[in-house]
Amino acid sequence: MRKGFALALWLWAGWVVAAPAPELKLLSEHAVEGMLGGNLSGLTLCGDEMWTVSDRDDDRIYRLDISDAKVWQAQALILDVPPVPDSSLPWGLRSRTWAASFLRGGELDFEGISCDSAGNRYVVSESHAAVLQVPPSGDVSWLKIAPAMIREARASGMLLHFNALFEGLAVNPAGDRLWLAAERERRGLLQIKRQQTVWDCDGNCVLLSEAGQEMQPTQFPDAKPVSRDFADLSLFEGKLFTLERNAYQICRRNPQTANVERCWSFAAEALQDHRRYAQAYGLAEALVVDAEGAWIGLDNNDGARADGEERPIVWRFAAPEGGWSASP
Repeated sequence: MRKGFALALWLWAGWVVAAPAPELKLLSEHAVEGMLGGNLSGLTLCGDEMWTVSDRDDDRIYRLDISDAKVWQAQALILDVPPVPDSSLPWGLRSRTWAASFLRGGELDFEGISCDSAGNRYVVSESHAAVLQVPPSGDVSWLKIAPAMIREARASGMLLHFNALFEGLAVNPAGDRLWLAAERERRGLLQIKRQQTVWDCDGNCVLLSEAGQEMQPTQFPDAKPVSRDFADLSLFEGKLFTLERNAYQICRRNPQTANVERCWSFAAEALQDHRRYAQAYGLAEALVVDAEGAWIGLDNNDGARADGEERPIVWRFAAPEGGWSASP
């Protein structure tokens, strides 16, 4: 009876205590130099080129020169970004974003980047809930996204809070289907499809809308329950992989239902003493999954970690035993 009562309390509070996920093995880490505003907030592979974005730089994305084994150099591609279309976000959210940009920079707040097989790069603006397309050549442009997506997301409890909008995206190789990750309070996953000139819902836009809390990893100092969140997405071999920042894990999900199929933790490596930051939450913001492993990028908010490193970091983890498609 007491055990049942305790369980009910945990469920009522929205906390989740899951069985430990298998730990990924860290192969290497790379400091990134040359990002004007720092704050690495997304990664993608376009063929054999790795690209990144900063949530403090509105007029550029970066190609990473990864030829050096330790330090990667960011090389800027300057963009002539057109005015942002109206995304149907309420005035209150938009005005707070405008005001915050004067303090921290980055009015567009780029939070994720993805790439299709034609080399088009797609960059999500959190502050405007909009997606910028950067082709291999020619003018950049904002995708025409049907207002129904924002309406459906907000009706499901997402995109209601400042600085908690879209945090990541993934595009399929054909470049006609996009997944977007709403960050937190509530977190969620949405899908839209290109339909001639407009991107719209293919049935329901919202695949997942989820509230509640989960415990930080036991390796985290003074671990406590925190909001479930998503920090980025990666599409690999037809599966959607979510970067779950506060839980220090990557989860494989069904791209049509968003159901979790399996998760892997990177807490044991990320939270070693010399890699810790004096910040209360996880800092992983960028994810690329491929056959050999996963790239995870950190937005350290200009803060130094315990060993004094102040530059953005990208980690390379080995693929799990049996590969990413393995069953539990």
